[in-house]
Amino acid sequence: MKAIRTHAVGGPETLTLDEVDAPSPGKGEVVVAVKACAINYPDTLMIRDLYQFKPERPYSPGGELAGVIEAIGEGVEGYSVGDRVMAGIGNGGLAEKVAVPAARMFPIPDGVPFEKAASLLMTYGTTIHGLKDRGHIKEGDVVLILGAAGGVGLSAVELAKAFGARVIAAVSSEAKGEVARKAGADEVVIYPREEMDKAASKELANAFKAACGPTGANIVYDIVGGQYSEPALRSIAWEGRFLVVGFPAGIAKMPLNLTLLKSCDICGVFWGAFTAREPAKFVAQVKELFALMQEGKIDPLVSETFPLERAGEAIAKLENREAVGKLVVTME
Repeated sequence: MKAIRTHAVGGPETLTLDEVDAPSPGKGEVVVAVKACAINYPDTLMIRDLYQFKPERPYSPGGELAGVIEAIGEGVEGYSVGDRVMAGIGNGGLAEKVAVPAARMFPIPDGVPFEKAASLLMTYGTTIHGLKDRGHIKEGDVVLILGAAGGVGLSAVELAKAFGARVIAAVSSEAKGEVARKAGADEVVIYPREEMDKAASKELANAFKAACGPTGANIVYDIVGGQYSEPALRSIAWEGRFLVVGFPAGIAKMPLNLTLLKSCDICGVFWGAFTAREPAKFVAQVKELFALMQEGKIDPLVSETFPLERAGEAIAKLENREAVGKLVVTME
């Protein structure tokens, strides 16, 4: 079978399309014939050895997939060969077949295509955990979302609206702003891609404050980091929650005196560790996401698909912050 693999530390250009042996299911595992594998920001970090987890090489990136069960290992109950399933596995998804622990797998709801099923767990899972467990979102909150047109960003727009919040979408272009508006954002703020000086940073903070209103943002959902985090923190409400989700623009250096002045919290959102530490809560949240999808309140936007041999292009596009919605690699 074919698989995209990383053999050495480097960028997307170092990935190779290899011929490898097909897997067999171990105890508690199934073999899934992969139909779709979504690309996520951790994929860009892992191949450069910049992520918290560093799998032994060679390995396939891709932690979020959907496909069909082809073989079932010892001890697995409740599934049959031919079942349509989705899974979050950390890495290994950019391959035609993969062995998946049954505990990391869910049946795909009826009518949901593989591309959308592969785009649900990591993005919407991160966001429902972030907004509910770390942000303690409630109806009427103002939520400022940085990077609101990417996969995680759009999940935050949709889920925040589903939970009754007013949403401010911060994006880098008017085209991305229109995508965020279609997803339900109440207002849009355009931030610059170029390096900001102190005056520009203050101007962006004022734009965030104006959009959030006089009380500020109850929740800042920061998927971007870098030079954008401090202006967003300056717009936070009294006792607001600043959620650190990712930092493709770099790791921010935050003036902690602002946390005192606003009596606010800066909270990390580490979804992968959460799913391992609290598996029952993780499963309950996935079921809630399924219900929201069936109600039409969330709908993953798959903006572009790539064949397996072009998976590196998808990773590069996400790494360069050019993606809108989700980028998905398909096997057919």
